[in-house]
Amino acid sequence: MAKADLAARELLEKFQVRTPPVDPVALAERLGVLVVPQKLDDDVSGMLLRKDGSCVIGVNRSHSAERRRFTVAHELGHLRLHEGRPLILDTDTRVNYRNMVSSMATDREEIDANRFAAALLAPEAMVRQAVRSVGFRTAEELVRVLSGRFQLSEIAMTYRLMNLGIVSGPAW
Repeated sequence: MAKADLAARELLEKFQVRTPPVDPVALAERLGVLVVPQKLDDDVSGMLLRKDGSCVIGVNRSHSAERRRFTVAHELGHLRLHEGRPLILDTDTRVNYRNMVSSMATDREEIDANRFAAALLAPEAMVRQAVRSVGFRTAEELVRVLSGRFQLSEIAMTYRLMNLGIVSGPAW
C-alpha cells in the first residue's frame, strides 16, 4: 500500500471516521489547521501555508463544493506527507499551492497529495462496502450514486473506482 493511502487511513482511524461523506474541513480543524475560503485566481484551487508550527489551508471560494473538499483533502496530504516548498518571501514561510499543475499529476508530491485526497475522501473499504450495497445497472449509474454519497465530482469518483479496479474505463 502506498504511503499516501496509509497516511489517509491513519488519519481516518485517529478520528474514528467510519462512514461517508468524510469532512476534510472538520479533520483539518481537529488537526489544528485553519481552513480559510478566499478569493484566489481561478487556476489556483488552494494553498497550504506553514509557519512557526501553525498551518492554514486557503481554498478558492469560487470553486464547486466538491472541488473545495478535494482541495482541502489534497492540502492535508501535503501536510501529512511533505515538508513543503519554499516560497520566496521576506519570511521563512513555506507554502504548497494546488493549481492546474497539480491536477495534471506530473509532479511526485502532487501525485502523492492527490492520492491521499482520494484515499481520504473515498476510502477503499468504504467504497467497496458502498458498491456492494448499491444496486446499479451501469458504471455510469454507479459513479453517479457514489459521487453523491461521497460528495465527490463524478470525474474524481470515476478515477477512484478505476484506481481500485472496480470499473475499467471512464464512465462519463
